[in-house]
Amino acid sequence: MLRPRHHFTPPRGFLNDPNGLVHYAGEFHVFYQHNPLGDTWGHMSWGHAVSRDLLRWEHLPVALAERDGAMIFSGSAVVDWQNTSGLCAGGEPPLVALYTEHGPAEQTQNLAYSNDRGRTFVRHRDSPIVAIGSRDFRDPKVFWHEPTRSWVMVTVLAAIRTVRFDVSHDLLRWEHASDFGPGDPEDGPWECPDLFLLPVEAEPGQRRWVLKVDVQRAESARYFVGDFDGRVFVPDPEIGHDLRVDGGRDFYAAQSFSDFPDERRVWIGWMSHWDYANVVPTSPWRGQLSIPRELRLVRVAGGLRLAQRPVGELALARTPLLRCAATDLTAANRDLAATGGGVAVEIDVELVPCHAATCAIAVRSAAHERTLVGFDAARSELFVDRTRSGATAFSPAFPGVHRRPVSLVGGRLALRIFVDTCSVEVFAEDGRTVLSDLVFPEAASTGIELLCDGDAHVRSLEVFQLEP
Repeated sequence: MLRPRHHFTPPRGFLNDPNGLVHYAGEFHVFYQHNPLGDTWGHMSWGHAVSRDLLRWEHLPVALAERDGAMIFSGSAVVDWQNTSGLCAGGEPPLVALYTEHGPAEQTQNLAYSNDRGRTFVRHRDSPIVAIGSRDFRDPKVFWHEPTRSWVMVTVLAAIRTVRFDVSHDLLRWEHASDFGPGDPEDGPWECPDLFLLPVEAEPGQRRWVLKVDVQRAESARYFVGDFDGRVFVPDPEIGHDLRVDGGRDFYAAQSFSDFPDERRVWIGWMSHWDYANVVPTSPWRGQLSIPRELRLVRVAGGLRLAQRPVGELALARTPLLRCAATDLTAANRDLAATGGGVAVEIDVELVPCHAATCAIAVRSAAHERTLVGFDAARSELFVDRTRSGATAFSPAFPGVHRRPVSLVGGRLALRIFVDTCSVEVFAEDGRTVLSDLVFPEAASTGIELLCDGDAHVRSLEVFQLEP
């Protein structure tokens, strides 16, 4: 039940972190943390699927299976275009997976390679390639740093909230370069780092590095903006250190693609939360990935900020249901009711709250349940209210209202809302503010309705059906 229409899920079993996102030979590869033997966390291995358009996915056999009592934890994948590792066979560059093995005594970083487009992998005989005797050393993100002609491995020393950087010229022999941290003790463990260079939008020639770490005890991952010379990351002290990726509860362990074909920086996250990941009411699978999101750096009054927008490829899977402009709520709701709504829709709306204290859009709505996406004028906050979003009793941590600060532009609020059978992803301020939440409504709850407690009107409204 509740199988999403436009979010990736495993055929069966448990899914959490996306791993090894890479584009190679015309295919997007998604590997992911997977229990092929059950629908709760355990026996962690790398599941695998490929796509040519980020929309339709072909499931492949497990790529890396647990071995000798060691589970396969998170990591990344790269194409060794220059054969620095010497693992090339048949004239084609190898696809190389770098990942954590979680053994009974320690966590180590390991390497496996493929010479058949990722269909099979061989664990390298020299694995582990990095071991420091720690039980909390994991999640390697590896990329090629062209200025220094070297590979960079970004890992976490999770328990002490520190990011570690190692460098290599061949993917096999690694040298410790530096550490970043430690972070705030209130964070709890850090996990799943990513580090990438982004251009600053509307500032030709300006580029900055973004370092992201997931934070177990927080509602969202942290990110830092700064400089990286191939060995040391230095955050910009004027930008701030409390920057958050997402204001919802269900966006974790995001990883960006290596070798994305048109140089966009695109990432995908896991849509769940450890407070309830093992008990969400889906079957025979548990866990889904977010929609792919393109990343940008934009300058605002407080400095540079990360912005996310749904990838343009998603437009290929939508059918128009409704388009209207400059109307009042009564007319808009009449038109929305005529469409019948849907279980998987994209809603692009620009609201003018005027003097309304709150203004909201109810999605997956019926007489007894609904999810609210709204604006709270007194708090200047965007919120998602899932207290009545269908099934909530499976975990006391699930019901709630999640909020992020948001600013009106010219008195208007523009939202892009992606609704699926069991998720809502909301993008505001051109992607600078994002909220991602799971919801579990009944299949018959398909209504969409605008709700305001004061004077407000609709500047524009478009609704699209999202096809499977």
